[in-house]
Amino acid sequence: MNAKKALTKYAMTIATVIVIIFFTFATGGKLILPQNVNNLIAQNAYVFILATGMLLCILTGGNIDLSVGSILCLVGAVGAVMMVNFKLPIFLAIIVMIIIGLIIGTLQGTYIAYIGVPPFIATLAGMFAWRGLANQILQGLTISPMPDNFANLFNSYVPDIFGGGEGFNITCFVVGVIICVVYVIYTFLSRKTKESKGYEVEALTPTLIKMVIICAVVLWFMWKLAQYKGIPVILIWVAVIVAIYTYITEKTTTGRYFYAVGGNRAATEMSGINTKKVYFIAYLNMAFLSAVAAMVTMARLNSANPTAGTNYEMDAIGSCFIGGASAYGGTGSTLGVVVGAVLMGVLNLGMSIMGVDMNWQKVVKGTVLLVAVIFDVVSKKKS
Repeated sequence: MNAKKALTKYAMTIATVIVIIFFTFATGGKLILPQNVNNLIAQNAYVFILATGMLLCILTGGNIDLSVGSILCLVGAVGAVMMVNFKLPIFLAIIVMIIIGLIIGTLQGTYIAYIGVPPFIATLAGMFAWRGLANQILQGLTISPMPDNFANLFNSYVPDIFGGGEGFNITCFVVGVIICVVYVIYTFLSRKTKESKGYEVEALTPTLIKMVIICAVVLWFMWKLAQYKGIPVILIWVAVIVAIYTYITEKTTTGRYFYAVGGNRAATEMSGINTKKVYFIAYLNMAFLSAVAAMVTMARLNSANPTAGTNYEMDAIGSCFIGGASAYGGTGSTLGVVVGAVLMGVLNLGMSIMGVDMNWQKVVKGTVLLVAVIFDVVSKKKS
C-alpha cells in the first residue's frame, strides 16, 4: 500500500487523532482526564450501538433510518412503565422491550422491502408515529428512578479482582495487556494463514508499525480507565456488539450481501440474491439495536422521558459517514463507524468542556459531516 492509498484509507483515523490532540491542548489537558475518558464512553454508548445498525442500512444504497430515536423513546417508555409503575420483573421488561423493537422493525422492514415504500418516507413516518405513541404512554411525564438491578446491567463497573484499590484498577490494565497479546497473536496467525494459501499480504514493516500504534492506544486507554473506576460494563456491551457485527459484515455471506446490494442492486438480483430480504434484515436489525440503545440510555439517565432519543438518528448517521461509509452505499465498516463515533464524541465532549455554545457545536458537527461526505464523493470520482 503506497502512501497516498494509506492516507486515504486512514484519513478519518488521522483526523480523529488530530482533533483529540487539539482539544487536549485547548482544554488544558482536561479532555484526557480519566473521568472524561470514561464519560466519553458512557455518554456516547448509544451512538456506537445505533451507528453499527445504521451502517447496514447505509450499505444497501445510502439509505438511512430516521426513526431510531423515536423507537428508543417508545421502547424506553414501555420498559419504564413496566418496571417502575407496575413493578414487574426487569428481565420480563427487557424481553418485552426487545420484542417491541422487533415488531417495529418487522413493520418498517415490510414497508420498505416488500411494499416498496422509500426508506426515507417509511422511517420519517415512524419518527413521528413512535414518538407520539411514546408521549401518549408517558403522558408528558418523566418516569424515574430505574430499578438498581436494571441500571447495574449497563451502568456499573467491573470489580477489580486483583484488589488494586481506589487509585488504580489493576484488572482493567491487565485486560488491556491481554487484548494486545491476543491481537498480536491473531495478526501473525492471520498472516501465516494467508501466506500458506498464496494470498497477498501486507509488508511486515507497516504491519508491525500498525500493531505498535494500536497496542499503544489500547494500553493508554485502559491505563486512563484504570485510574478512575476501571472497565465500565457498557464498554463490554459496546465491544461485544461491534465485534459481532464486524464478524457478520466481514466474514459471513449475509454480511457481504449488504455490500453487494449497495454496489449494484440489479446485478445482485440477477445473481440470485434476494435483495428484498437484505433490506428487510437491515431495518429489522436497526429497530432491534434501537431497543438495546433504549435500555442503555434509560440506565445512564436513570429515567425515561418524552424527549429521550431526540436527534440520536443524526448522531448515528453522522458517525457512519464520518467513519467512511459511502453516501452511495456498498462501502463502510463497523470499525470505521467506531472511529466516526469517537470523533463525534470527542467533538461533543471537547466543545462542552470549553463552554462552546450549543448552536456553534451544531455548526461544527454539521461542517465535519459535510467535509466527510465531500471527501467520499471526490474520492469516488477520482477512482
